[in-house]
Amino acid sequence: MTLDNCNALITGASAGIGREFARQLAGRARSMILVARREDRLAELRDELQQQHPNLVIQIRQVDLADFAQLHELMEWLDRENINVDLLVNNAGLGDSGPFATSDPIRNEQMTLVNVVALTSLTRHVLPQMIAKRRGGTLNISSSAGFLPIPGSAVYAATKAYVTSFSEALRAELRRTGVSACAVCPGPVVTEFQQVARRRGAEADIGPNFLVVPVEQVVRDALAALEADRPLVVPGFAMKMLTLLARVMPIPVMRLAARLSPRTRGVV
Repeated sequence: MTLDNCNALITGASAGIGREFARQLAGRARSMILVARREDRLAELRDELQQQHPNLVIQIRQVDLADFAQLHELMEWLDRENINVDLLVNNAGLGDSGPFATSDPIRNEQMTLVNVVALTSLTRHVLPQMIAKRRGGTLNISSSAGFLPIPGSAVYAATKAYVTSFSEALRAELRRTGVSACAVCPGPVVTEFQQVARRRGAEADIGPNFLVVPVEQVVRDALAALEADRPLVVPGFAMKMLTLLARVMPIPVMRLAARLSPRTRGVV
């Protein structure tokens, strides 16, 4: 897929990786729809980008993707306005950190709705028009956490395993249609995500510094992977090596590592 003159829809666009996607696509896209819960942040981003790119058409939509009614209203709006999306960036995501037994059931439900249901529903909604035009692509922002069961992030890691598996299967189905699907599996990235995911009284833990990848690199690598029609990208050399090791590691070794994890022993 070529990104030039695309019509892009980016979820979770008000901050972090989603905002960086908007900034890097602004010089190449014909139009963008920016979706997030915080309308004021979206408006600031729209104004910033339109100052730099006056010909770029930007629409913002305040949507809580954990609300099924709002998700459906977004899809109905796309139909009413006859908007053809040829680049879907499923970036919106929620996380949590801590033992599952003490987790907030509402938070678990929201994670599943945003990370799985909204991503799946939006992809299903825009995919037929992409196939009909034989042009389009989906970038599904997964996580390196999806390669392993992660004690202390049980639900989050499971939802990201779904995203990666879904993307791989979708890619196989889309062969020879002119439409691409790519899973982006970053490791630690400095954004607001860690602050939102942490529980009250706990410190945000992003992980070892040598694994941290700048948000700009994550987005550059993701866009390059989509244009090169690659199925999956893990930004950062150190993270690539670590995920490769995780994917070839025998299951008994993984289980032992999980039992020895500080999170399993109650240190979060």
